[in-house]
Amino acid sequence: MRAALEWEAAPGRVLVLFGPSGAGKSTVLRCLAGLERPDTGHIHFHGEPWCDTRVRVLLPPQARRVGLLFQDYALFPHLTAEANVRYGLEGLPEAERRERVQSLLTLLGLHGLERRLPRELSGGQQQRVALARALAIRPRLLLLDEPLSALDAPSREHLRGELRRLLRELGVPTVVVTHDRLEALALGDTLVAMEGGRVCQVGPVADVFNHPAELAVARMTGIETVLPGRVVRREHGLVAVETGSRTLHAVELAPGGDQVFVCLRAEDVTLGAPEAGPEPRGASSARNRLACTVVSLSPEGALVRVALDAGFPLVARVTRLSCEELGLAEGRPVTASFKAPAVRLVPRP
Repeated sequence: MRAALEWEAAPGRVLVLFGPSGAGKSTVLRCLAGLERPDTGHIHFHGEPWCDTRVRVLLPPQARRVGLLFQDYALFPHLTAEANVRYGLEGLPEAERRERVQSLLTLLGLHGLERRLPRELSGGQQQRVALARALAIRPRLLLLDEPLSALDAPSREHLRGELRRLLRELGVPTVVVTHDRLEALALGDTLVAMEGGRVCQVGPVADVFNHPAELAVARMTGIETVLPGRVVRREHGLVAVETGSRTLHAVELAPGGDQVFVCLRAEDVTLGAPEAGPEPRGASSARNRLACTVVSLSPEGALVRVALDAGFPLVARVTRLSCEELGLAEGRPVTASFKAPAVRLVPRP
């Protein structure tokens, strides 16, 4: 694995290691914790060498003062919530141990649950106990490995915002591993997109999701429509791109080559009633308006995924009500429209 990364570990800031399974995210986390040693390379924290293979430096995990929240929480089943949090504080005076534990239990909303065993707690309560245990040592860095993956979908949705609020309040720099797009968007300040042990892109979470630097990042951030294209014209900050039998308009954010991938999110595509002619022309701020045919409809909770034939494969996502009002069905004609800024262009090697 080859990964180069520099990040300002400021209080309350959250770095997300994001990518598919096998990308190397958890390996990086374990190297930060001192549970694994890289074959080559170095890790420095605020100038302190934690690992440097050139000079054979390897600081043990206990000397790094890192808090680690495992994916399955790893609570001791025979210990109460309070005893789980106290674990690891054996060297401290009893009064200080008691004060730390009680303050964390109160902060994390666990007051009154001190005597319960892990099996008597909900998934969210178990998560907070594990987080309290990781924080009890007053870590300089907090590491969270897929912190919400052990929960059911409704619990995950509720706890995303709560976990983000807690991380801000605690003021500990945090590294989170996740492959979940919603989790990355909800928790992170900075995002590291990884694939195959390689750092593909680093930047503010919204920037990486909205402006992927390469095809791998576009796919992992959930861009449904990815097409090869060729820039045929540049004018007034806009570019015309040929893809399939159509010409699309996009905003040129930075000069580049003519060979590109055209990337478009399903939620940026608006569907409307069909218009006469292969290229609809009506009053609209959308630079791209295409006559399409519905290929398939796939329900996704309150939304419907609509696969379209626009002269190239195109995906839209609409509400169930919009689907009914438009009378969408396989084989039906429809107009798809989207604005030029919604079209992301990624350089194609």
